[in-house]
Amino acid sequence: MRFIHTADLHIDSPLRGLSRYEGAPLERLRGATRRALERLVELAIDEQVDFVLIAGDLYDRDWQDFHTGLFVREQMVRLGRANIRVFIVQGNHDARGVITRQIPWPDNVKVFSSRSAETVHLADLGVAIHGHSFPDREVPEDLVPGYPAAMPGCFNIGLLHTSLTGVEGHDTYAPTTLPVIKSKGYDYWALGHVHARQVVCEVPRVVFPGNLQGRHARETGLKGCELVTVNGGLMEASFMPLDVVRWHQIRIDLQPVQTLDELPRHVTQALQRAVLDAGDVLHAVRVFLTGETHLHALEARQPGTLAAAVQAAAQDVSGADVWIEQVKLDLRSPLDRARLGQGSDAVGELVRWVDMLSDDGPALGQFCRNALAEVLGKVPAEVMASLSHETADAAGDIPRLEDEAVLLALLKDAEATLLARLNAGEVQP
Repeated sequence: MRFIHTADLHIDSPLRGLSRYEGAPLERLRGATRRALERLVELAIDEQVDFVLIAGDLYDRDWQDFHTGLFVREQMVRLGRANIRVFIVQGNHDARGVITRQIPWPDNVKVFSSRSAETVHLADLGVAIHGHSFPDREVPEDLVPGYPAAMPGCFNIGLLHTSLTGVEGHDTYAPTTLPVIKSKGYDYWALGHVHARQVVCEVPRVVFPGNLQGRHARETGLKGCELVTVNGGLMEASFMPLDVVRWHQIRIDLQPVQTLDELPRHVTQALQRAVLDAGDVLHAVRVFLTGETHLHALEARQPGTLAAAVQAAAQDVSGADVWIEQVKLDLRSPLDRARLGQGSDAVGELVRWVDMLSDDGPALGQFCRNALAEVLGKVPAEVMASLSHETADAAGDIPRLEDEAVLLALLKDAEATLLARLNAGEVQP
């Protein structure tokens, strides 16, 4: 007996904010969740699995129109023609109370009830699958106690969308604990909701497969599904990458880089290491340039120079399709800040003023709120909405005014830029 366990497909996730990036491969990015599902179906057919388990959040939100539902149904029909059954529980994003449009499922698809847990017995395979869908987006109670007892003589599977005891970056839904899960006596728990793959327990096997396709720069690394084979009571599980866009974050220390001409070589080497043996996927890369470097002064005089150099280096990567999503700078100037702060000129006054704000959190917060209020007031509502951790990654561009650490980093970055410009004649790259 073989089956696939997947979760958090988030079909047609809107990926807000991507249009802000000139040259972004928008169609490939926006179609990635669909293409990943197509690859899942191809894998299921090629491996001749008996069934597919989908542990919630098949959809990202209520459909904009019927095309989303029709596309997913078409993929289920493909599985049905290969005699592959599909078992689904609805999660917080696609709860019964969230999805308002309906299209009848094909006969090979079973969506578990949202009223109570139920069991499907596959007598031909000796398998019992237990599941409970979300009735609404908010499910604060533990659903596991309501799951049926294990069916004797069967391989028992629990299909559940849950945050377990809580995971950073994910809202708490249907919380439960490992002891409660174990108490049911099942052999395999197919979980969903957490987007990073995690094998919670081996006996019984309790697994978050992660989401099928990363949607932004915080969802890095390989994404895919679990392929499980059960033979004679022995279980073998493999992770199968299926993503078509793979997100990376890489950090490059510029301290050893003395000139702009040296930068592309360092960037190209770092990119090649990141995408090595990664197959036919689009690599979306966020690059962090760090360290103390004379190039900081060049960037201060000509903003965008380092980002352009990184993008140029990406063009030289062979054997991989690379798109630079963003270049983030965390650079320090080699200027002697302590010496500058002792001066009686405007530079010295700037350094002392920054020190004063750095030591006074409330004053720093008030200054930033006053300085940024007008700018943030002009930010479109849809961009502000994307600050939610469950939407696209536009949050990195908008400071959280309540976070003192973020404000302090902004202040230090602004000071470094001003110092580099004011001392441009003193330090040359």
